[in-house]
Amino acid sequence: MLECLNFLRGSNIDWIDVTVRLVLAVICGGIIGIERERKRRPAGFRTHILICLGAAMATLTSQFLVLEMGYQTDLARLGAQVIAGIGFIGAGTIIITKRRQVKGLTTAAGLWTAAIVGLCCGAGYIEGAVITTVVVILAELVFAKLEYFIISNARAFNLYVEYVEAGKLGTIVDTIKKHGGYIIDLEITKNSAEGRNPCAIFSLQTPRKISHQALMTIIAKLDGVVSVEEL
Repeated sequence: MLECLNFLRGSNIDWIDVTVRLVLAVICGGIIGIERERKRRPAGFRTHILICLGAAMATLTSQFLVLEMGYQTDLARLGAQVIAGIGFIGAGTIIITKRRQVKGLTTAAGLWTAAIVGLCCGAGYIEGAVITTVVVILAELVFAKLEYFIISNARAFNLYVEYVEAGKLGTIVDTIKKHGGYIIDLEITKNSAEGRNPCAIFSLQTPRKISHQALMTIIAKLDGVVSVEEL
C-alpha cells in the first residue's frame, strides 16, 4: 500500500478521513455509473453513486462503533450485509425478454462491484478502490469489444426470425441448410390467434466461411420474413 495515504487509515476517524473516503466513493461510483448511463441501462450514474456511497458509509459506521464508541462488535458485519443485500437491487435490473434474452446481468454485476468499491473506500483501502474502478471501466469498454468479436465469430449462435405465415418456415429452414447451417434446436411460437406474426428461435451452427450477419441478411431478404435478430 502507498505510505503517503496512511494518514487516512489511522485508528482515529476524523472529519477529513470521512470526507475523503465518501468523496472517493462518489467519484468511483460515478465513473462506473457513467458507462451504464450512456447505454441507457436501468441503473445508471446516480444509482451507482448512491450504492457506492452507502457501502462506504456502512464501513465507516462499523469503524465508528468500534473505534469511537467502543462497542464490542464485528467490524465486517455491516459490510457482509451490504454484499448480501445488494443482490436484491441487482436482481431488479435483470429481465428476460419475450425472445428469451437475458438482459441486465452486466448492470447487476456492476452494481455489486460498486458496492465492494464503496466498502474499500469506507475502509480506507483507497488503492484497491481506484484500481478496481479502472479495471471495471476497462471491462465495460475495452473488453466489451473483445466479447463482441468473439461472439460474432462463434460458430454456434441463436437466431430469432419472425415471418408472416407458418408456410414460410420451411423456406427459412431450407435456406439455412443451403448455406451450410446446421439446426441444433428449433422453438416455434404461433401468435396468429393474438393477431401477431408467428416466430421461431433457431439454435444454429454455421461454417466459418459465412458470418452471422451474412446469414441474417440472406434470411431477411426471403419473401415473407418480417424480422431477423441474433439473440
